[in-house]
Amino acid sequence: MSKRPNILLLFSDEHSFRFMGHRSAEAGGEPVHTPNLDRLAAQSTVFNSAYCQMPLCTPSRICMLAGREVRNCGAWNNKAIFPPDVPSLPSTLAESGYTTCLVGKMHFGGNRQFNGFQHRPYGDLTGLTGHQWEPLSAEDRNGIVVRTRDAGVTEIPESKMQEVVVAEETLAFLREQRHATPDKPWFLCASLSRPHFPLTAPRRFFEMYYPDNVTEPKVPAQGDAYNHPMSVGMRKGFQVERIDHNEMMRARAAYFACVSYLDEIIGDLLVRMEHAGLLENTIIVYTTDHGEMAGEHGAWWKNAWYEACTHIPMLISTPEQRTGQQSAQSIDTPVGLIDLFPTFCGLAGAEQPQGLDGADLSSVVVGNGTAPDRPIFVDNLIPRWGEGTEFRAICWRHYKYITFRNAPALFFNLADDPGEQMNLLYRATDVDKDALDYLQTVAKETMDFEAATNERLKWTAELQERFPLSTPESFGNQYLMPNGALVEADDMLYQPQIISDKPSELFSDWPQVPSL
Repeated sequence: MSKRPNILLLFSDEHSFRFMGHRSAEAGGEPVHTPNLDRLAAQSTVFNSAYCQMPLCTPSRICMLAGREVRNCGAWNNKAIFPPDVPSLPSTLAESGYTTCLVGKMHFGGNRQFNGFQHRPYGDLTGLTGHQWEPLSAEDRNGIVVRTRDAGVTEIPESKMQEVVVAEETLAFLREQRHATPDKPWFLCASLSRPHFPLTAPRRFFEMYYPDNVTEPKVPAQGDAYNHPMSVGMRKGFQVERIDHNEMMRARAAYFACVSYLDEIIGDLLVRMEHAGLLENTIIVYTTDHGEMAGEHGAWWKNAWYEACTHIPMLISTPEQRTGQQSAQSIDTPVGLIDLFPTFCGLAGAEQPQGLDGADLSSVVVGNGTAPDRPIFVDNLIPRWGEGTEFRAICWRHYKYITFRNAPALFFNLADDPGEQMNLLYRATDVDKDALDYLQTVAKETMDFEAATNERLKWTAELQERFPLSTPESFGNQYLMPNGALVEADDMLYQPQIISDKPSELFSDWPQVPSL
């Protein structure tokens, strides 16, 4: 590249690796319509075996932005606060001369709502997760039951949906940035909510799949781990056994719809950026914070070791790949979200801070290197699903080993058993046994659950005391105005000023046609 590249990080929430149209059924893919992401993948380095470091929103994002494992950056749960003494990806790029901007939600905890980003024009700036909850009339918008029961068509006008706002604010910011500092490179994270619940999308997407074009879950509710204490605790905690088959299939159709809607938003944004000349020297990255069970193993949502919620899409497209000067490529070696920090530094020519756990994949991205052959760790270090269910999953080559604080270990050969149905812990032979021995040693040498618990309690208490966020009652998303005022973005949705709810009495020529 002739000059330092811009970096556009398109970051979604809860997107399972299966739901990318270019992933074949043989590779575990679902029949989802994602033409824009597929087109981008055809001009990218696609990492087929990418994993998050914690399958939950806030901790996964902290790990990515810190380039560190869970224990090394305090990424414990959804109330975690980004530690002030840990260098962040945006702060590192800013120090290297980049303009840095976050548009959209990021689940930051406490009153540390920037963490190195110089600009945040729109997003969850009051630390309330940033989702536009539906139904709009629901009293408890955070309730578990509504997630699948009320899946379907959105009630929100499309122009007010946060994905549209993220796209608009992204484009506006970059146009203004080019006007103000045209010679300065930028790093922008456009953080989109879907396909995270609420599982609602515009009608055209929901009816694309429901009722006739939605598939059964790839992995059935069975297998050696079905009655594992963590699995049982997860299903109980998420109340999934009350979901009957019809509700499950409707919710799955809505999840498909959310992915396809997200794809349309991304496609529209990239076309407009290309038309504006904003992609000529821009690296485009698409990934997500974690996956979604979507009925696999009889479970929903995340915070477990399963492939569906830990294995994520990740693709990086260079300008040279989009102009045909560099070939697209596909990488099967396991990598992690924490690799993005050092990789972006490598691509941007920025000096990496000390203490990163991720690997610099920039040479792989530009086509003259190989991904390191190493274990990738996925942790859940809180006993959310019962005492002793904290775990460390280790992904290496085509194997996955899961060790728990106080529950039976699990070991899978994903090449032979991609559905994680057969626990080989006591049945491994030959090469599988060698892999098991290696991963057991790695687990013993790298994880001390008792020490992790002590660290979690200490870090959490100290950071919550130092960085409390005290704001008036608010909704999920806000605008940070140019004059510094923080104003609600979604009050029209949740506290509307209704002029009239009887259009037939207000308008003499009301056509009385049903809404689309």
